[in-house]
Amino acid sequence: METATILLRRWRETDAEALYKYASDPEVGPRAGWPAHRSVEESLEIIRSVFANDSTWAIVLRETGEAIGCIGYYTHATSNIDIGTHDCEVGYWLGRPYWNRGICTEALRLMVDYCVNVMHFDNIYADHFTGNPASGRVMEKCGFIDTGRLNRCSQLLGGDSQMVRVYRYSPEEQQAEGNMVTNIQTHKR
Repeated sequence: METATILLRRWRETDAEALYKYASDPEVGPRAGWPAHRSVEESLEIIRSVFANDSTWAIVLRETGEAIGCIGYYTHATSNIDIGTHDCEVGYWLGRPYWNRGICTEALRLMVDYCVNVMHFDNIYADHFTGNPASGRVMEKCGFIDTGRLNRCSQLLGGDSQMVRVYRYSPEEQQAEGNMVTNIQTHKR
């Protein structure tokens, strides 16, 4: 999956240094609900374990070939929010030097396209901590609608919990409105 600026591909062990470079930033992980990485070795272990699946991709800057963030989806069984059995939840994060450049929006559009046209999910959900409204703006740019739901997320550092705002993308509703995000690029893996 790719655009002129980015491509989404599977994580590689050789991405460990780049992952550490961005995931060690204390402004990045906590916004997504995880602690900043403490070492390249920890980043490598996360690539080998957490990212070693068919639903998680590195966001790679085409110009440099460097992994600068992560995006993926969770099924009903692994989602943090209450979703249907034919729905998914998407999540993403991006290294701070790339914030406010439209890259997350591009990555989310690619993921929506994949979830609709390849995985055939009925609805796609996403959420963001209420203290991170910029993530909600990314969702809205991609056709997600604020459901009005606030959920408590307990997947945080030290077991703390914060409220998350829940958004939903409905392919059926988007198609009816003529706003469907589809067939952006080929689905290369």
